[in-house]
Amino acid sequence: MRLEKCWFCSSTVYPGHGIQYVRNDAKIFRFCRSKCHKNFKMKRNPRKVKWTKAYRRLHGKDMTQDSTFEFERKRNRPERYDRNVTENTLKAIKKIDKIRVDREERHISKRMKGKKAKEQREATKELEQSIHMVKAPAVLDKEPSLTLPIKVKVSQKQSEENRMEE
Repeated sequence: MRLEKCWFCSSTVYPGHGIQYVRNDAKIFRFCRSKCHKNFKMKRNPRKVKWTKAYRRLHGKDMTQDSTFEFERKRNRPERYDRNVTENTLKAIKKIDKIRVDREERHISKRMKGKKAKEQREATKELEQSIHMVKAPAVLDKEPSLTLPIKVKVSQKQSEENRMEE
């Protein structure tokens, strides 16, 4: 069973699925679904369409260079069947898959490492800019201790008193 790759999005095309387009110069293009085929006919560049593998690799979202990708390459030369080789290959496939998953997880965690600190800075900045919505400006002038990083706690009674004053 031969699994092909979609020309546009690089996903797997299983036998009996997808669309095959043959150009006048006998170049064969395989597409996993009509979405990819239509984008190809509209002459869209896969590197500029955000949901494709080419875009994700180009912009550092997916891993680009890894030794485990070499096992995925297409080989056209048939191999003579040998039970021991097949058994060892199946064992190796499981190990390689585990290694690939671990490396992808490390890649993703490395990409997301600074995200939490960045979100914290953005939240702090937003709170500093709109602290007047949480507490009245007059209260902030009287008690400077209410500014960041102290968390503001508003009880039910205080909020009712503030409503009556307004």
